[in-house]
Amino acid sequence: MSGGTKLLFETEQAETPQPSSRDRRAAAIVSSLGPRSIVLVGLMGSGKTSTGRRLAQRLGLPFADADAEIEAAAGMTITEIFARHGESYFRDGERRVMARLLAEGPKVLATGGGAFINEETRARIVEKGVSIWLKAEHDVLWRRVKKRSHRPLLQTREPEKTLRRLLDERNPIYARADIAVESRDGPHDAVVEDMLNALEFYLRFSPKPPLPPAGVKKILKPGQTLPVTEIVPVDLGPRSYKIHIGPDLIAEAGALIAALDPKAACAIVTDENVAREHLPALEQSLRNQGIRYETIVVRPGEGSKSFATFAEVCDAVIAGKFERRDLIVALGGGIVGDLAGFVAASVRRGMRFVQVPTTLLSQVDSSVGGKTGINSPHGKNLIGAFHQPSLVLADSAVLETLPKREFRAGYAEVVKYGLINDPAFFVWLEVHWPNVFQGGVDRVHAIATSCRAKAAIVKRDEFETGDRALLNLGHTFGHAFEALTHFDGIRLVHGEGVAIGMACAFRFSVRRGYCSAEDALRVENHLRAVGLPTHIREISDFDADAAAILAAMYQDKKVERGALTFILARGIGDCFVEKKVEGDEVKAFLEEELALV
Repeated sequence: MSGGTKLLFETEQAETPQPSSRDRRAAAIVSSLGPRSIVLVGLMGSGKTSTGRRLAQRLGLPFADADAEIEAAAGMTITEIFARHGESYFRDGERRVMARLLAEGPKVLATGGGAFINEETRARIVEKGVSIWLKAEHDVLWRRVKKRSHRPLLQTREPEKTLRRLLDERNPIYARADIAVESRDGPHDAVVEDMLNALEFYLRFSPKPPLPPAGVKKILKPGQTLPVTEIVPVDLGPRSYKIHIGPDLIAEAGALIAALDPKAACAIVTDENVAREHLPALEQSLRNQGIRYETIVVRPGEGSKSFATFAEVCDAVIAGKFERRDLIVALGGGIVGDLAGFVAASVRRGMRFVQVPTTLLSQVDSSVGGKTGINSPHGKNLIGAFHQPSLVLADSAVLETLPKREFRAGYAEVVKYGLINDPAFFVWLEVHWPNVFQGGVDRVHAIATSCRAKAAIVKRDEFETGDRALLNLGHTFGHAFEALTHFDGIRLVHGEGVAIGMACAFRFSVRRGYCSAEDALRVENHLRAVGLPTHIREISDFDADAAAILAAMYQDKKVERGALTFILARGIGDCFVEKKVEGDEVKAFLEEELALV
């Protein structure tokens, strides 16, 4: 326990006597809580601190105020932290302080209004606490906060409207708390009594501390802030599967495959480069489980996503006497995954397969969602099938062997998820991207967040008839650039094409009046900060004109009845599908882009 927290604990103990032996009600609640804390959540002005102190007094538990802890650690007020460092800096500190306070043992903990909004903090509260939402109406909150000037989020021209907006945005998340208690005007003790009644009822049906939240396999030591391994479910009914994310999963692949089906044999499909680095570990893990396997090695590069290589791999699988219930294991990046998945969809009219993606791009995108296929001379991924894997193993440690350019290219797909519909994740990436590049828990978090976002979209639209098209942000532009460079990875890799494409999509959105120039520049600045290109002229030896680019776009899979479809943006985290875009308008935009130096 930190000095600041200990001092607060001692102060509370000095001012607050422990419950007497006659207070059996309090003793029963504390006993049922076990090692869990009571965590108060809600918007500013809901009374978390004032009622929290009184609740701690009634139960004889220590009390902690997360905002007070942050101020003590920073040596400045929260208003000063916002003014000097911005909200992103504050939220990162808030996340770390919440992790520490929750790890210290049972207490009554009052949180800041935004703490419960953070997905990681919310998961820790599920694991280590019982959450109580102090719910108050807008008018009640406004009466309480309008006379105080220290609320950073209300430093706007219309603070009352800002409060209403925050209420609308956050209430659906606060509603996920274990308990909801109305924070009404009147004596604090009345609200405390309501909390005690609600706790008794809740704990009666939850007598034991809960298991760790779904998806968390094991937790790091105190002081670290993220799970070592995360498991993201893809809920598709009978085609559901799990994505395991974390280090050293290739060494565990045999055991995980045996758990899936101990009798299945495996046809491993990989390329020459990946085979040198990671095939021995995968083969050893299969041997350890007594699993029969054969390995099919293809040439690296987009050239392997061809009819010729597809036919060769299909014949090798059939020659290996693999049956429909056996497994094809795709060990490699998106090219291997797409090819092996299409083979699995085709041989014996459909075999099961396991994705073991070895690039960042494939871990966050192509290995999830069941899109498989090969290229045509007319365009990328024009021949294929939807065929879901049975298991995905995203080994974050293998990314250490990636060339920096490949990792950066994969990061473009990570950024995509923040731009589509998760502005908070984009903000997190602006702050934490160096840690994602360095590895460790922030990398696992970025991959898991991306996979979770894609899984949610795939669940709603498995066969890309609706909003799954949002995942193609930047791809209509990017695929055209790739086709015009003849899929030459030396000149342009896929993620670089997507990065340029996303920047183009935001600039095109500005041109159409959908998006602010400030948001488009912010996207461009972040992509540039990590070393990704953002303009067409940055493609090596690119000499295609606007007409050629437009012609390549008309080969895009999203073209409907000869009309172009684009993913455009109203702002960061607010993308939408725009159909029937006129070719002349796109051509004029491309001419402007090509004129930029």
